[in-house]
Amino acid sequence: MSDFLTITNTNEFVRFTAESLVYISSDGNYSDIHTRDGGKRTITVQLGTIEELIHQQFLANGDNFVRIGKSLIVNLHFVHYIHPMRRQLILSDNHTFKFTLEASKEALRKLKDYLENANNK
Repeated sequence: MSDFLTITNTNEFVRFTAESLVYISSDGNYSDIHTRDGGKRTITVQLGTIEELIHQQFLANGDNFVRIGKSLIVNLHFVHYIHPMRRQLILSDNHTFKFTLEASKEALRKLKDYLENANNK
């Protein structure tokens, strides 16, 4: 298992631990990586590429990251609140940070169902 998610291209080198990543959002060829300390790093890498790197580099911890719709990857450890009808998702550690995100009703329903089923196992 790798200690870091390493993302590199011709202009950038950046790395993160699994525990530091809260969510990743994208807009076309740009992705914003949001961390526990409130930091945000914009990189020129598509979300699909980052998704592949997460599962290749984190191995065991890669399952903690789930793609929600076309433009969002979230760390399941920080899912605090889901309300599909309001299209609202809150990611928090209940102490130091809270991110309120918007996602499609369908994507949030799937996430809610997934987490409910995981808790019932």
